Amino acid sequence: MGRLLIPRIAVALVAIEHVYILVLEMFFWNKPLGLKTFNLTQELADATVTLAANQGLYNGFLAAGLIFGLATNNRVFKIFFLACVIVAGVYGGATAVPKIFFTQALPALIALALVLALDKPKARNA
Repeated sequence: MGRLLIPRIAVALVAIEHVYILVLEMFFWNKPLGLKTFNLTQELADATVTLAANQGLYNGFLAAGLIFGLATNNRVFKIFFLACVIVAGVYGGATAVPKIFFTQALPALIALALVLALDKPKARNA
């Protein structure tokens, strides 16, 4: 049980992070918390609020996939959605703000490594 708990916690933390990002981008983008978090001016935030909400929705889908993987203990779902988070974090780090790699992709990389190493499927008896 202990070996399965560690990757589950790591996946849950990545999912929680993406729920938090959803909330920031969909509901607080042009509010003081969003302005501070994303280092935005009020004018830019107001002009891009719809784009940010769309972005937040995508982060919600990533979280939903991870939560589904956890709820059903579906290793394939966990791997797929962690890979999606990694791709999004690498792309965001390369094209927007480099710290996105460290705040999104790196935690997902760690969670993926833990899932691959510890959350192995049970061997079937022949």
